[in-house]
Amino acid sequence: MKSRRMALCGVLCALAASLLTLGGVIPIATFCAPVLAMAALLPVLEEYGPRAAGTAWIAVSLLALVLDPDREAALVYLCFGWYPILRPKLAKLPSRPVRAAVKIAVCTGVCLLLYGVVWRALGLPEAPAAGGFEMFLLALANATFLILDRALERLTALWRRRLRRRFLRP
Repeated sequence: MKSRRMALCGVLCALAASLLTLGGVIPIATFCAPVLAMAALLPVLEEYGPRAAGTAWIAVSLLALVLDPDREAALVYLCFGWYPILRPKLAKLPSRPVRAAVKIAVCTGVCLLLYGVVWRALGLPEAPAAGGFEMFLLALANATFLILDRALERLTALWRRRLRRRFLRP
């Protein structure tokens, strides 16, 4: 049983790392590749829990930082790839508006942290005050994040209802 678990986690980590690395080939894949890598690791979370999924996320993040030609995609995955592990905990919050507010707060915080670190790492001068365009981009990021959340919810349901019995036969 342990060898089966190790094999599934290894194959799905390799798939996620490959998706991130191949995402560097197409310029628009900077944000698509991390989402596909998150989806590739959903079965690990569903079958073996958050600890195994967290270990897989760390492994894929490290591989992406070393191998991925698109550093921004690797950083996006590093910063957002843990979110599927948090999703089940957020689903237990009592009301829909509270859940949405927490998700938006998570996305906003991670975006600000990510691009703040990138800004500092590049040695750019002090960031200008946030204007209308920056706020528009942040709102767009939050809307995209909520769509991602919904997609992860549906992919999880797809795994539970149909794909699990095809790939994990007893």
